[in-house]
Amino acid sequence: MSAGLEGVLAIMLMGLATYATRIGGFLLIRRFRPGPFLEAWFGHVPGAVFAALVAPAVWSAGPAGWGGALVGFAVMRWSGQFIVALGSSLLAFLALHHLPL
Repeated sequence: MSAGLEGVLAIMLMGLATYATRIGGFLLIRRFRPGPFLEAWFGHVPGAVFAALVAPAVWSAGPAGWGGALVGFAVMRWSGQFIVALGSSLLAFLALHHLPL
């Protein structure tokens, strides 16, 4: 087996494992109905994951990152549109980052 073929095989097997876990979860949730607590918890998971991924980057970005996050939070509360909040926080971060302070 060549190194290229081993790499392709490894990628294919990892893709298969990923697909198996996803389809397994789908089949499991289709077979068993979650209770109200679990359904509510599933509703909060995407926001919690996003916050866990973004928080370290915002913290390490300094004042420009904090300002951008604050603008994004305010726009999200005002508009309710995630993409608008994301774009406005990016613009605020860039503006604050390039200000000569």
